[in-house]
Amino acid sequence: MPIKVLSAGIATTIQDLGRPGYYHLGIPMGGAMDRLAMRAANLLVGNDEAAAGLESVFVGPQLEFTEDATIAVCGAELPPKVDGEARETWTAIPVKSGQTVSFDFLKAGARAYIAVSGGIATTPMLGSRSTYAIGALGGVDGRAVMPGDVLPIGQQARPVSQGLSVPEKLRRRPSNPAELRVLPGLYWHRITEQAQTNFFDDTWKVANEADRMGYRFQGGRPLGFVEREQPFSAGADQSNITDACYPYGSVQVPSGTEPIVLHRDAVSGGGYFMLGTVISADMDLIGQLQPHTPTRFVKVDMEEALSARKDRAAMVDAIREHLS
Repeated sequence: MPIKVLSAGIATTIQDLGRPGYYHLGIPMGGAMDRLAMRAANLLVGNDEAAAGLESVFVGPQLEFTEDATIAVCGAELPPKVDGEARETWTAIPVKSGQTVSFDFLKAGARAYIAVSGGIATTPMLGSRSTYAIGALGGVDGRAVMPGDVLPIGQQARPVSQGLSVPEKLRRRPSNPAELRVLPGLYWHRITEQAQTNFFDDTWKVANEADRMGYRFQGGRPLGFVEREQPFSAGADQSNITDACYPYGSVQVPSGTEPIVLHRDAVSGGGYFMLGTVISADMDLIGQLQPHTPTRFVKVDMEEALSARKDRAAMVDAIREHLS
């Protein structure tokens, strides 16, 4: 039996782990911005880790259940309530048929992941139920969740123990100030040595333009560029390049003023230079940054990036082992 959406919060979308394999066609991978939180929520309710759930930004939805289920809310500290009674985050929560799940005020983070036993069973598109609104793919008719929607639920993969929770030490959250590790890239040489130093020395703040496509940062010193004669088709601004592919996490700085980190729904290419890339291990953290959050970029090399990826994988394994 389905879930009835009574209210949808600010921006609640259906997300899973995305649709890899189409980026070269301009269709991004998409999926949960905080993939560790999405995996943990699904494991708590007995789902496959890639099952679809809800990603809510700042404000949670109000949902009416028409059959017994188990839910879990991970990621942002957005405390759930069952018929008005407060429940814990990062914990398996029983919900009875006829009960309503709502949410208290946001206490930390930015995006909460709501998993339901059985997973949300909307029709997959290109192998994923994730909402990519710009391309009208996935979600509910290619859009975010709205009041009045009815969300179908699938079959639960395995039984779950009520009250099971993820330990605090395995709940990854941004530090204060947040730190995002960056591997300098192909166009690092385009800015001066002083600009390279300033970029990592400065404390930036998350701008209001922070969504699934990318996060803009403000407050640091403008970057100086090494003078050159712009190549054909690159445009007049020194931050322009001949069109190139954009990796996920790439840091572009239009006109050298405000860095933009591309995220899950990013465009696949364009004409802005990229000074580097936020490493894969830290991409989840970006999705939990609120506007005005102080942020430092930390320079790393490939060995450090690979070590961080290994550490993150070990944390996911530890969650799996604890919840098995």
